[in-house]
Amino acid sequence: MNPHVQTFFDKATSTATHLVIDPATRTAAVVDPVLDFEPKAARLSAASADAVLAAVQDQGLTLVYVLETHAHADHLSAADYIRRKTGAKVVIGAEITQVQKTFIPIFEAQDAGDKGEVFDHLMAEGDVLPLGDLTISVLHTPGHTPACVTYLIGDAAFVGDTLFMPDYGTARADFPGGDAATLYRSIRKIMALPEATRIFVGHDYLPAGREDFRWETTVADERVRNVHVHDGVGEAEFVAMRERRDATLGAPTLLLPSLQVNIRGGALPPASPAGNVFLKLPVTVA
Repeated sequence: MNPHVQTFFDKATSTATHLVIDPATRTAAVVDPVLDFEPKAARLSAASADAVLAAVQDQGLTLVYVLETHAHADHLSAADYIRRKTGAKVVIGAEITQVQKTFIPIFEAQDAGDKGEVFDHLMAEGDVLPLGDLTISVLHTPGHTPACVTYLIGDAAFVGDTLFMPDYGTARADFPGGDAATLYRSIRKIMALPEATRIFVGHDYLPAGREDFRWETTVADERVRNVHVHDGVGEAEFVAMRERRDATLGAPTLLLPSLQVNIRGGALPPASPAGNVFLKLPVTVA
């Protein structure tokens, strides 16, 4: 049996959040949920996450997991918000500890811990979790970040930022711990899945010539049409392209607020003695 997948698209961050449902038991997991953040006003809200939770309630589902494909640098995670609302367990790749060790000193975020304890399940290659009558299994697919994982559920693969739609290509590999050659090998691991495997991507950025947002493709389609890494593109060619392209990219708008929340599993920093919550803005002096 294969899962039913319902997707919620956040245009502000171009993020696709996937609600994955076991039809037999009505058990569900949500992949990469978004906490809304307006950076100019530093205003948080939960409209995107609440839309997912409303769908869970309306369909009579039991939400058991929040599956994080990695520690996102482009949006704040709603994982902790959903966990507090539903009791769902937060799941992420075991190498999140590498990411925490990189960014905890930058944000002085020692409260997060660097052993992944703010998450409920740390998953390594080959680990499995039950989802009703279905099984969630894990591929470690680093390169964008050290902690990136792909979740395999039935005929569906949730790849996060590792791959995008074929007409947009692949993730950047210039974040700390990222590596273009490692990314290539992770993508080839995904491409080795059965050709009919449905691939659900984590973002869509509307490449030139396309007007509709998309988030579902297949292994077969990626192998033939991916503009960066279709069959026949070798590792050296891909690395040269990726490094050249990454050198032209600016930092994501929500990089600094996202990382300090996401290494905490989507939780905010502890409140000050006066009860206020602050996100830090480390300043680099040229």
